[in-house]
Amino acid sequence: MSNPALSNNPALNGKTLTADELRRIYDRPAAQTQRPGIDTPATEIGFGGDQPPVGTPSDKPMSYENTISKTVMLFLIVLAFGAVGWFMPILALPAAIAGLVLGLVNAFKKEPSVPLIVLYAVFQGVFLGGISGIFEAQWSGIVSQAIIGTLSVFGVTLLLFRSGKVRTSPRLNKIFLVAIVGYAAFSVVNFVLVMFNLTDSPWGMRSGWLGIAIGVLAVLLAAYSLVMDFELIQNGVRNRVPEKWAWSAAFGLMVTLIWLYVEILRILAIMRGN
Repeated sequence: MSNPALSNNPALNGKTLTADELRRIYDRPAAQTQRPGIDTPATEIGFGGDQPPVGTPSDKPMSYENTISKTVMLFLIVLAFGAVGWFMPILALPAAIAGLVLGLVNAFKKEPSVPLIVLYAVFQGVFLGGISGIFEAQWSGIVSQAIIGTLSVFGVTLLLFRSGKVRTSPRLNKIFLVAIVGYAAFSVVNFVLVMFNLTDSPWGMRSGWLGIAIGVLAVLLAAYSLVMDFELIQNGVRNRVPEKWAWSAAFGLMVTLIWLYVEILRILAIMRGN
């Protein structure tokens, strides 16, 4: 959960090292010095039990700068192909299916694949452009409102994270896991009801105030997922993992932000539709 692309790879998974933990590691005597990501045991720095440590960092380690540049590039691809979906909304459904398949493949690959990540951005762009065009045609201005809402949640979450006011914890992670599993199960049931016309509402069980409440819950889950993504990126940068893992970080952020945008778009559509 919360972007397996980040949490299931040997470079970024596990807990984020706190300032005290980093200080203890670097304050050890010289004969016992162990640098995170080089010779520190995997279980000690949070890489996971059976997964190997990252090994000696390359000459070009992952950094915030190259992670941001890769993330921006992927979103430019999403925007470019979003224009295709906007004018050809009939492609939205097949693009959504292709994007789902590529998302699962990328999420559970042991090594990041740049071509597959780029293809995911292409298909998700077509999908987002298609549904955005359909929603905009019915409710003028809804897309710009959803974009502003998405950027607002992202910006506030990032500021709170940078200030140290929000962090993950084992207890919150368990609550998040239970909530996301319940949300996924509900979404599957609701999708079946809508697809087979077992309900009169185009939103299925997500109509009215119940739909808005579930949407707000999804936005909160996505915001917490962003916090987890930020911590995992921070962990990768601190441990000086190879630059290739910046692609996984960019992919993970893209997954969360797309989810956040779709949820906000659906909330606005339900509110304006009623």
